Amino acid sequence: MYHITKAENFLFYSLTVALVGESGSGKSTVIALLERFYDPDSGAIFLDGVNLRNLKLTWLRQNIGLVGQEPVLFNDTIRANIAYGKQEPVSEEEIVSVAEAANAHRFVSSLPHGYDTSVGERGVQLSGGQKQRIAIARAILKDPKVLLLDEATSALDAESERVVQDALDRVMVGRTTVIVAHRLSTITGADKIAVIKNGIVAEEGRHEKLLRMPGGAYASLVALQQSSSS
Repeated sequence: MYHITKAENFLFYSLTVALVGESGSGKSTVIALLERFYDPDSGAIFLDGVNLRNLKLTWLRQNIGLVGQEPVLFNDTIRANIAYGKQEPVSEEEIVSVAEAANAHRFVSSLPHGYDTSVGERGVQLSGGQKQRIAIARAILKDPKVLLLDEATSALDAESERVVQDALDRVMVGRTTVIVAHRLSTITGADKIAVIKNGIVAEEGRHEKLLRMPGGAYASLVALQQSSSS
């Protein structure tokens, strides 16, 4: 076992790393550390072999895309929410392209005002799945080097989760992705899964390897979720 702050041990370029564990184990802390909302008291965070402390904070955050459990949407149009954070002008073709990739274009096009539809305060006019797809479209437009997914599908119903997960699977290709997962069925294809217990990584490996560990924490979590859903 090793301290979670030594992220260089399990974070690699263009790979998908999933973090799992019980509530309060420290999974979301990794997301905050990667975004440098604060720095670790000891140890160091390495991203693609580079100490985060050596990167300019503005550059780091420009190259990170975050999709969380409750996406941040502003009381503006769908178009403006997708384009939020881009310094340069965004064309209509770009907006439509990223919306299609995020499985959002069809539902947006069905609205009376399309991309000019106001989402309301905190996106109140949209369903949970629709808000997530707008957030994913924004992340795709940003084209981040690193994608952080913090329980991005945990609050969705089964059908919304399927549509959103399909969009996430596409945007994850070719970039470093860190996933904090609640539903373990969504991360079985991850390049590496790290099981967090009390702020440390207790187990790591691919899904198949972790399932074979006798009395393993990951295998226990999978069995628990399977029994609760049956």
